[in-house]
Amino acid sequence: MTTDISFVEIGAKNAGRTRAFLEQLFGWPFHPHGGGENGWFQTPALKAGLHGDDPSPGFLVFFGVADLEAAIEKVRQLGGKAGNASDEPGFGGFSICSDPDGLPFGLHQMHGKDQR
Repeated sequence: MTTDISFVEIGAKNAGRTRAFLEQLFGWPFHPHGGGENGWFQTPALKAGLHGDDPSPGFLVFFGVADLEAAIEKVRQLGGKAGNASDEPGFGGFSICSDPDGLPFGLHQMHGKDQR
């Protein structure tokens, strides 16, 4: 399986503070989504989601896949952990995974016209 990074999720303690910092540091335009301070940045290469109230702030990398269910199965066959597929309108299908040692990452399958 070959893939590219398709999305980065930023978990912040305070989404508003992190939003302001990253907007000023990198100049990324921010697009609110839902209520509060949550939303996403458009970087030159990809979207980067932002959510707040995360007890373990950090960046989670999502790898784009053509077949989410097959990729989830492969993670499990290789000894990793993969959550069941979820779907979010405007984002696509995804699964939160980890390698056999617990290193977290995500799998992401875009749908329809957004698919690469």
